[in-house]
Amino acid sequence: MKDIGGQAVIEGVMMRAGNVWTVAVRNTEKDIVIRRENVRALPKPLKLPVLRGVVALVQSLSIGIRALLYSAEASGHEEEKPSSTSLFFTVLIAFVIGIGLFLLLPLYATKLLGILFGSINNSSLIFNLVDGVIRVVVFLAYILAINMSRDIRRVFEYHGAEHKTVHAYEAGETLIPENVEKYSTLHPRCGTSFLLIVMMMSILIFSMIPKDWYFMEKFLSRIILMPLIAGISYEFIKFSSKRMKHPLVRFAAAPGLWLQKLTTGNPSHDQIEVAVRALKEVLETGEKEINVVG
Repeated sequence: MKDIGGQAVIEGVMMRAGNVWTVAVRNTEKDIVIRRENVRALPKPLKLPVLRGVVALVQSLSIGIRALLYSAEASGHEEEKPSSTSLFFTVLIAFVIGIGLFLLLPLYATKLLGILFGSINNSSLIFNLVDGVIRVVVFLAYILAINMSRDIRRVFEYHGAEHKTVHAYEAGETLIPENVEKYSTLHPRCGTSFLLIVMMMSILIFSMIPKDWYFMEKFLSRIILMPLIAGISYEFIKFSSKRMKHPLVRFAAAPGLWLQKLTTGNPSHDQIEVAVRALKEVLETGEKEINVVG
C-alpha cells in the first residue's frame, strides 16, 4: 500500500502517491476536471533521514502552489493566470509575512516580556518556552481568523474530504463516497499536525541558542535552523503515523489531531466525490507508471 499525501485546494483536492500527483476540481459546470503530473525521483543522497523532510517540504510547496493555481482557474475563481513574475513576488511576500508573523513577532514579544519579568531572560529554556507559547497562540489566532472566511471554510471541508478518503484507502475500503463518509476528518499524517510539531520542536532546538546573544543573532539563527527543525518534525510525523496504536505515540500526536478540528470540516457528498476521484486517478496513474517502467 502506498503512502498518500494530499492537500485541499479551491473546489478540489490534490493527491500524491510516490512520484505522481493529481488534482481534481469541481468546475463551474459541476463536472470534475483532472490534472496529472509526475514528480522527478530524488537521488539517494536526498532520501537520507531529516534531509528528505526538507526536500519533501520544498516539493510539497511547489506542487501545492501549482495545484492551487490550477484549481483557481478550473473552478472559475481566477479569470487570468498570473505571470511567473507576479507569482514569484506573491510567494516571496507570503514568505516574508510568515517569517514576521511566526518568528519575528513572538521573539520580539518575548524580548519585551523579558524586560518586565527578568526571570524570562535568565534562562534560555524559559525564554524559548515563552517564545514558543506565543508562537502557538499567534498560529491559533491566525487559524481562527481565516476560519471567518466562507471560502476558507469550504477549503477546510475539502481538507476533511481528503482525510476521509485517505482513511478509507488505508482501511482497504472500496473507494466510493458511501464507504468514505464514515471515516474521521482527522489524520495523523497531516500538514496541520506537522506545523504544530515544528512549533513544539522549535522550543527545544532554539533553547540551544545562548541566552546572551543579541536579538538579531537570535532571529537569524531561527531562520537558519528552520530546515533542521522541519526535517526532524517530518521524521516524527512519519514515525508516529505508523504507530498510532502505541499509547505514548497517541499522546504525542493528540495535540495535532485536536488542532485539525479547526482546519477540517465535515464535507458534503459532492466534496467527497472529488476527493475520491483525485485518489483514484493518482493510484491508476501510478500503476500505469509502474507497468511502463517494469
